[in-house]
Amino acid sequence: MKDLNLVPTFLWCLLLFPLHKAVANGVTPEETKQLRDEVREMFYHAFDGYMEHAFPLDELRPLTCEGEDTLGGYALTLIDSLDTLALLGDRERFTASVEWIGKNLQFDINKTVSIFETTIRVLGGLLSAHLIASDYATGMRIPSYDNELLDLAEDLARRLLPAFDTPTGIPFGSVNLKYGVDEHESKITSTAGGGTLTLEFGVLSRLTNDPTALLLLMEPLVYPDLQSQFIENFNANSPGSKISFSLAVRIDVRRSGCLCFTPCTIFEQVTKNAVRGLWARRSKLNLVGAHINVFTGEWTQKDAGIGTSIDSFYEYLLKAYLLFGDEEYLFIFQEAYSAAMHYLYNDPWYVEVNMDSAAIVWPLFNSLQAFWPGLQVLAGDIEPAIRTHTAFFSVWKRYGFTPEGFNLATLSVQHGQKSYPLRPELIESTYWLYKATRNPRYLDAGRDIVASLQYGARCPCGYCHISDVEFHKREDHMESFFLAETVKYLWLLFDLAVGPDNLVENGPYKYIFSTEGHLLPATPQISLLQEHCSYFGAYCNRDSLKEEPNASDKSADSQETNGSRVSEGWVRTRFPLDSSSFKASPVSGLIKVSVKYFLNKI
Repeated sequence: MKDLNLVPTFLWCLLLFPLHKAVANGVTPEETKQLRDEVREMFYHAFDGYMEHAFPLDELRPLTCEGEDTLGGYALTLIDSLDTLALLGDRERFTASVEWIGKNLQFDINKTVSIFETTIRVLGGLLSAHLIASDYATGMRIPSYDNELLDLAEDLARRLLPAFDTPTGIPFGSVNLKYGVDEHESKITSTAGGGTLTLEFGVLSRLTNDPTALLLLMEPLVYPDLQSQFIENFNANSPGSKISFSLAVRIDVRRSGCLCFTPCTIFEQVTKNAVRGLWARRSKLNLVGAHINVFTGEWTQKDAGIGTSIDSFYEYLLKAYLLFGDEEYLFIFQEAYSAAMHYLYNDPWYVEVNMDSAAIVWPLFNSLQAFWPGLQVLAGDIEPAIRTHTAFFSVWKRYGFTPEGFNLATLSVQHGQKSYPLRPELIESTYWLYKATRNPRYLDAGRDIVASLQYGARCPCGYCHISDVEFHKREDHMESFFLAETVKYLWLLFDLAVGPDNLVENGPYKYIFSTEGHLLPATPQISLLQEHCSYFGAYCNRDSLKEEPNASDKSADSQETNGSRVSEGWVRTRFPLDSSSFKASPVSGLIKVSVKYFLNKI
C-alpha cells in the first residue's frame, strides 16, 4: 500500500526528534550492569509485594497492598512468575513455588475462565516451569520434583477442551472449568483468542505423548469401537471436560491418517484445527478480521490489523513453525505476513483496514502492535522492524509510556485509550532488535523505559497501571504479565549487553518465547524437526510407507485441495486452501533464511 499523507512530514520530524536526542547519550558498560541489577530489584519489589500481600489470590493491588482474584483464583501471578525466577537463577524461590503449586493447586472449581488468558498464562506457565524443573541440563532441576506441574497442565487442558466443540473448530472464548461451556456462552470470539493456543497445547501433546489419541486422526469408521472406548475413558478421567463424538470426528483426518505422524494428543489437533478454521475464512486479500462467530464462521468485525484482537495469531504461526517444524504454519504465515505488509503497512506505521476492500478503518497505533518488530526479527525482516520500532518508541518518549491508542491523523492519544497497563510488547521488540543488531540505541531505549516505570509506575507494593499517560495517573492493579514478560525482557536486554549468563542465552537449548513470555525449549522431544508428518491427508516418503494415494484421493485433490511439494523427499501436503496459498511469496526465502539464523545464531 502506498504511504498515506496522514500527517505532514515536519510533524513526523517533531515527533521522532526526542529519540535521536536520546541516542546521543549512550549507556555505558557500567551503567548497563547497574540497569540489569535495577531491573532485578524491580522484579523482587513486585514479586515480594505479591507474595506478602496478595498470595494466593491471582493478582496484586500495589497501591493498597491487597490481593484480588481476576482470572480463576489459583495464584495466577505465582504461576506466571515461575520461569522468571528460574531465569534469574533463584533456585530457592523457584523450588518453593513449584512445590507449593504441586501440593495445593487444583482446577476442579466452578469458575468460568478465558480460554486465551488461561492458556497463555496458566498452562504456559506450568509447562515452562515443568520443563525447567524436570531437566538437569537447565541447572534448575528440583530433585524431589515428580511431574506435578505437567499433571496439572494436562488436567487443565482437558477442562478447556469442551470450548473447541464447535462447527468451525474455532473455540468459544470462555469455558467453566467444572461444567464446560455454558449454554448462554457468547459465540463470538477474537482471532487472537482462537489462534493463539498452538504452542502451549502442542508442547503438552509432545510431553504427554498419548498414542491412543492417534485413533482420532484416522477415518472414524476404521476403529469405531476403539474410538468410542477412548472417548469414554477420556471423559471418565476428565470431570467437567466432556468431549463429544462429533468433536472427535472433526478432529479426524478426512481420509486415512498418516501412520508416521508423531504421536500427538487431541490437545495439539484441536488448536491446529482452530487455526485452519480461521485461515479458511480469510478474505481474498489474505486478511483476517478481528472477531468471528464460532458457529457460523461469519466475521462479526472485519477490521484487519496487527494489533488488538489479532496480534498473536500472526505471532504463533511463525513460532509454531520454529518450535515444531510444522511447515503448514510457515505457509500460512508467509501468506498472512505478505498481506499484512502490503495492505496494513504505511511505513513506518500500521493501520487497520477492512479485510475485504483494504479501505482504511483506523489510522491508529495501538500498543499491542508493538510486538511486531520483534516478530519481524524472527522472520528476518530487520529493516522495516527498525523503522517501525523507532516510530513506536517515539510515542513512548512523548508520554513516558505508550497509550493503548495513538491517533496517527491527529498525533494525539485516542479518546478512551489513554491507559498503559504495564504492557511488555515494546520492550520485547527492543530486546529482539538489540539481540539482532547490537545497536546501543536499544540500550538507551531500555534505560528510558526503566526510568519511566520507576518514576511513574512504582507503587508501595509493586507497579501500578497508568490510567492516563498524559497525566501519569495511577491505578491500583498489577497484571501478572508484568512479572512474566515486562521485567523479564528488560532484564534479558541488559544482561545480554553485559555478557549473558542465563538460561536463555547460555542454556542447553534454543528457546521460543510464548506470547506470555514463557520459555519453551526446542528440545528433541518437543521439536522433532526431522521426525514428524504435519498435515492431514499427508503421507511419509519412507521405505515402510510408500503407498501412493488412491485414485479417488487424487480426484478429490483436484477438486478440494492443492498439492505442494515441500522439503523434497520428505512430505507431501494437502489441505483445503485456494491456489493463492501456494503462489511464490516474496518473503518465503527470507523466512527460510531467518529460521537458520534463529537456530544457529540468535
